[in-house]
Amino acid sequence: MSFVVTLISNPAKPAVTQDLVEKISALLPAASTVKVLNPHIAVDLSFDAHPALGELERSIRTSLADAPIDVFIQPQNGRRKKLLIADMDSTMIQQECIDELAAELGLKQRISAITERAMRGEIEFEPALRERVALLKGLDTKVIGHTIENRITLTPGGKQLVQTMKANGGYAALVSGGFTSFTQKIAQIIGFDENKANTLLEADGQLSGEVAEPILGMQAKLDRLTELTEEKQIPLEQVLAVGDGANDLAMICAAGLGVAFHAKPKVASQARAKINYGDLTALLYLQGYSSEEFA
Repeated sequence: MSFVVTLISNPAKPAVTQDLVEKISALLPAASTVKVLNPHIAVDLSFDAHPALGELERSIRTSLADAPIDVFIQPQNGRRKKLLIADMDSTMIQQECIDELAAELGLKQRISAITERAMRGEIEFEPALRERVALLKGLDTKVIGHTIENRITLTPGGKQLVQTMKANGGYAALVSGGFTSFTQKIAQIIGFDENKANTLLEADGQLSGEVAEPILGMQAKLDRLTELTEEKQIPLEQVLAVGDGANDLAMICAAGLGVAFHAKPKVASQARAKINYGDLTALLYLQGYSSEEFA
């Protein structure tokens, strides 16, 4: 069986040098081949079956030392996925929406502390969400649009990831423990085929401090992944799931390629693939796409 090592750095800080590629190549079987996916940013090193992949990966990571480079080893066949299922907050966007809404009430520090604990898996997601939403009671719903416009930024590479996978026959779903008032807009901007999230309840133009039940949490994300594989007749091996928080773990672990993206320690420790340095185009390099193939 043929395997591939992918080395990826952040496009804003290219770090995949020729010397480094030669250094890693020396650890692989003699028949290894090099394919540059993006000069100085991403490269594939293909090789025939290795008797101890775990040991090989440890050797590669040791050789990389402190270099800002992500590394992943996988079989060469079946790399390109047909279903993308992605988290939104701190994954497809660079913020946590509820924290940014809280900022409008001067409560960002208080609410973000709860968010952080929930994303680390230190407290249950559902009660933590109810507690945070209750603190937003009375906030004018017009603030949501203002927040999206002025406080929310897309994670670099997100549009390229979604559009490239769709251009190659993929389906893209945004599933969030956040709110539909955000996912509907973000999904439209990036190009997702669908979006699912929680609904903030309103009364007289203000947030009521409640969220519609049942709350979309970790199990609901996994359920949607499973439903989509059945609806689209896509095997789990052809699913790419990405997220950063504890409520993403189930779908990350179920997917053929589950990626912890700049994730909390609990998530990074359990995900098979980890992106700590690259942007979202890293998920295209993991699938073997070169930069020339990006949509």
